[in-house]
Amino acid sequence: MIVLGIESSCDETGIALYDTNHGLLAHALHSQIRMHAEYGGVVPELASRDHIRRVLPLTESVLRDAGLALGDINAIAYTQGPGLSGALLVGTSVAEALAFTLNIPTIGVHHLEGHLLAPLLEENPPAFPFVALLVSGGHTQLMRVSGIGEYELLGDTLDDAAGEAFDKTAKLLGLEYPGGPAVSRLAELGKPGNYKLPRPMLNSGNLDFSFSGLKTAVLTAVTASAMDDAAKADIAYAFQEAVVDVLTAKCVAALNQTGLERLIVSGGVGANKRLRESLNRAAGKNRFEVSYPRLEFCTDNGAMIAFAGAMRLKNNRQGNHAFTVRPRWDLAELTAP
Repeated sequence: MIVLGIESSCDETGIALYDTNHGLLAHALHSQIRMHAEYGGVVPELASRDHIRRVLPLTESVLRDAGLALGDINAIAYTQGPGLSGALLVGTSVAEALAFTLNIPTIGVHHLEGHLLAPLLEENPPAFPFVALLVSGGHTQLMRVSGIGEYELLGDTLDDAAGEAFDKTAKLLGLEYPGGPAVSRLAELGKPGNYKLPRPMLNSGNLDFSFSGLKTAVLTAVTASAMDDAAKADIAYAFQEAVVDVLTAKCVAALNQTGLERLIVSGGVGANKRLRESLNRAAGKNRFEVSYPRLEFCTDNGAMIAFAGAMRLKNNRQGNHAFTVRPRWDLAELTAP
């Protein structure tokens, strides 16, 4: 079965073709970063309009790369939520219109399930069950993943997600959008010891997260210091170390609590080099396996949607060609296919 995947939940248009027999055939992604950078963040109306411009040309490009025609597609998976309503509607309407024309099934995919399953696209995918760290601009969660649709929330963020804290710290330091990669690049130039920032909820006794206090500590450091380039780099370094320390400690605690020996990391912050170094070191010390999606599949992409849809379509779960989106959608509502 060949599944076309369409991702349009926010500011990236992702298209992919996944074959249940041969794996990922082709994929393409258009990022709207340059367009939104002028405004310092995502403008929903502009995002929706850009998805309209991009989705069909990208679909045609992916089909050419795979050497296939529209008639070769057996099903279409699309991001149904959560995300921006207008952006979701673009992907949903295109997917349902194409599927109706081709007389093939569709399935609406939960965006976070796509991220959770993205590491399974790799050549040596982790086996169920595992602990998943979902860490992005909107989410910082630890999940026990026992199978497709079998997700148990172990810990969640009480306020700012890690990626959100990166973005806000970038603004405080006067860095460009998007903030996460900018802070990480600057942190590489920083030196340890000049700023001491808190590790929120590091010793809370549970698996929840909180990063708003860390953001406030960065604000205090910025306002109390003469902000030359060296000081900014040192603050970025201290901030990144604080986030990485908390994420690493909570992952180790989650593995100990569940008794599992496999960890997967997904979401945009999962591409952070320092986080990967820390988790790899912890894995060696504590004897657990850690897996990541390739860097291009850490951010939003069509491949993860095509794959997640294919896994559910195997069991004949499909939509009815209705134009339904779910901007707010709790992952706990999902069930096994």
